[in-house]
Amino acid sequence: MEQYNIHEAKSQLSRIIERVESGEDVVISRAGVPVARVVRYRRGASRTARGSLAAKVRFAPDWDSEETNAAIATEFEGGR
Repeated sequence: MEQYNIHEAKSQLSRIIERVESGEDVVISRAGVPVARVVRYRRGASRTARGSLAAKVRFAPDWDSEETNAAIATEFEGGR
C-alpha cells in the first residue's frame, strides 16, 4: 500500500486517483502518522428507473391484511 504525506497528496492527486482506479489502496499521512486511506468507490445499484425492482420484490398474500397490520401496530406500540 503506497503512502503519501499531505503535501505530496495535494501535488500528486491525479496520480493517486489513477492508482486507486486501478485497484490500489493509498494511505495519506500527516507527520508520518496515517490519517486517511483512499480506496476505490464501489457504486451501488442504480434504482432510478420506475419498475427497477419489478419481479425482484415479492409480497406475501396477506401483506396488507387486518391481522398483519394489527401485528405491526402491536410491535410499534410495544417499543414505547
